Amino acid sequence: MADSASSRPVTPERETERPDLAPLIDHALLDPHQGREAILRCCDEARHFGFAGVCLASRWLPVARERLPVDGPVKLITVVGFPFGAIPAAIKRAEAEWAAAAGADELDVVPDFGALADGDGSAVLDDLAAITDLGLPVKVILEMGRLAPEALDLLVEISIDAGVRHLKTGSGFGPPVTPEQVARLVALARGRAAVKAAGGIADLDQALALVAAGAGRLGTSRGVALMQALRTGA
Repeated sequence: MADSASSRPVTPERETERPDLAPLIDHALLDPHQGREAILRCCDEARHFGFAGVCLASRWLPVARERLPVDGPVKLITVVGFPFGAIPAAIKRAEAEWAAAAGADELDVVPDFGALADGDGSAVLDDLAAITDLGLPVKVILEMGRLAPEALDLLVEISIDAGVRHLKTGSGFGPPVTPEQVARLVALARGRAAVKAAGGIADLDQALALVAAGAGRLGTSRGVALMQALRTGA
């Protein structure tokens, strides 16, 4: 009996059916125990593979900006209010302003979950709008694994009203992202914002499933391993 399609070895023809993940990957290095050499290596890896961007703590923006050409293909991304968003709005805005001045191309922002829990949607909106007003593309980190459906629905609408460009599934401080979460955000966005999947992307099959579900970006520290797996058919 012939082997099933799933058991056949990967051929060059089948390999071409897989999407090119490189332009979708935000190569993340947010481990606070890593230093300058790791940051530079992260930038070099992103340039080598043609990743969409590198995502770093704001402390490392000046170092990375020297390595990544301004207006180059690899975007310099930083996080704001990371990882919990539990800082005063004025300080969060100041962090975003500093990041913009230091050369950030995009901002991944943690919203005010405390205000959301209190039902203060206006405070959440103002918190995000103060940052989108800077003019850089903003992704909002939604922490889907911890939000009730009603709270998620509300936060998505607030985020889009505030002008965010991407809805990001989580910070990585929770359970792994699932294709179902991505599909849910795609449905809620209704074409008004793109979706970034992030958190626990462990292997190629998972990454491909997230893309198939509608993710336009993948935030992961495993970008190099994913590309190696993609190229070898593993």
